[in-house]
Amino acid sequence: MTPVPAHADLTHLKADFPILDRISHSKRLVYLDSAATAQKPTAVIEAMNRYYREYNASVHRGVYEMAEEATAAMEGARARIARFIGAAEARECIFTRNATEAVNLVAHAWGRSTLSAGDAVVLTQMEHHANIVPWHMLAAERGIEIRWIPVSSEGVLDISGLDRLLDGARLLGVTAMSNVLGTIVDVRPLADAAHAAGALVLVDGAQSVPHLPTDVQAMGADFFVFSGHKMLGPTGIGVLWARAELLEAMPPFLGGGSMITDVRLDGFTPMEIPWKFEAGTPAIAEAIGLGAAVEYLEAVGMESVRAHEVALTRYALAMLADRFGDRLEIFGPTDALARGSVLSFQLGGIHAHDISQVLDQEGVCVRAGHHCAKPLMRILGVPATARASFYVYNDEADVDALADALEAAEKFFG
Repeated sequence: MTPVPAHADLTHLKADFPILDRISHSKRLVYLDSAATAQKPTAVIEAMNRYYREYNASVHRGVYEMAEEATAAMEGARARIARFIGAAEARECIFTRNATEAVNLVAHAWGRSTLSAGDAVVLTQMEHHANIVPWHMLAAERGIEIRWIPVSSEGVLDISGLDRLLDGARLLGVTAMSNVLGTIVDVRPLADAAHAAGALVLVDGAQSVPHLPTDVQAMGADFFVFSGHKMLGPTGIGVLWARAELLEAMPPFLGGGSMITDVRLDGFTPMEIPWKFEAGTPAIAEAIGLGAAVEYLEAVGMESVRAHEVALTRYALAMLADRFGDRLEIFGPTDALARGSVLSFQLGGIHAHDISQVLDQEGVCVRAGHHCAKPLMRILGVPATARASFYVYNDEADVDALADALEAAEKFFG
């Protein structure tokens, strides 16, 4: 588990996020939905605006000054992102639209060229749909088997049968942090077990990368995916990291411009990585924005991000328990050190969507629904939960506002 330093006070960062000045229903905006998408600091907004204002041009092919500036900015962002996640080389980082597309790229390019009927893929019951549906699609097409690592009543993975599940498997797919339970998964022992069984490891880091120090090599991943918009960056950009030898062996995902070195009437020759997997004009401004988001997080320090969120989550767990008792059920680990800053909950018999609507009237933004994790919802025995999620720009006053709004919901439906 990642060591947590002393409490880091990041309350001064609120000023970096212009949207937090917004008034919602005559109340100050309390944004508690960062697990869905994070707000953007001025530095990210300005970096993208600067590209459009000063050097808007396509990348890689132009030899004029602006095109070279755009290429340098985009590839510089790739290099910064690679360092941020501990990649060995920048060329191991493929730009995608999001983590979902990155998983689909692996399922399509690696899965369809490698797996056949009878092969097994092992997933966990706490996976996001993004790391479930592509494998269901491949199972329907190729007849592969999907096996499941169960979730315990404490909201952690039950790995007592891991060796049996991995026997003969070709891939283990696992989230590094549950978007519902907040559970932080210690990936390395799972990866070691998978590799010993001859399986590769795909890690969904969409929830972990924004909140925890990340080293893809140290965790033993073979594939690692994450989205930009959950880590202060723009929408429409994500990353697939994979070991270079895997990417080089995989066929292209999409065909067209930019991903080729030659096209003939009788075929084509793909580009080298990473561009082999980046067909068409890429999301240039978004890549630059993601690079700026990484620069911002590096300046804050991921250890400080983690420390701030542990302290805030611990405060929220204690305060909500004190004010609501057993009327409020929070799913997942009870120890703030074992979870991220995601609190999925039920309040009495009030439906999650009703809670969300009342909270909105109080200026508090939370998510309500199945959180793209319907299999997990069924295991928890609930149709939906409300979910509050904290980030660097939240503080104890935001948690207090959440509690006050929940009391208003209880009163309204009382």
